[in-house]
Amino acid sequence: MPKTKTHRGAAKRFKKTGSGKIKRSKAYASHLLGGKSPKRKRNLRKSGLVSEAETKRISKLIP
Repeated sequence: MPKTKTHRGAAKRFKKTGSGKIKRSKAYASHLLGGKSPKRKRNLRKSGLVSEAETKRISKLIP
């Protein structure tokens, strides 16, 4: 079997943590920011974790 290639689109969106979980950035933070409260925009800057259901699928893309 050849080596698994990294999915470059996924590599730019996801990072693996030390414990093996997958970090992601939050959605809804790119435009139309005037109608969102400062607290909401501040919380969108923080990273989130990929759900357990999606972790297996995304970890295949970033070996």
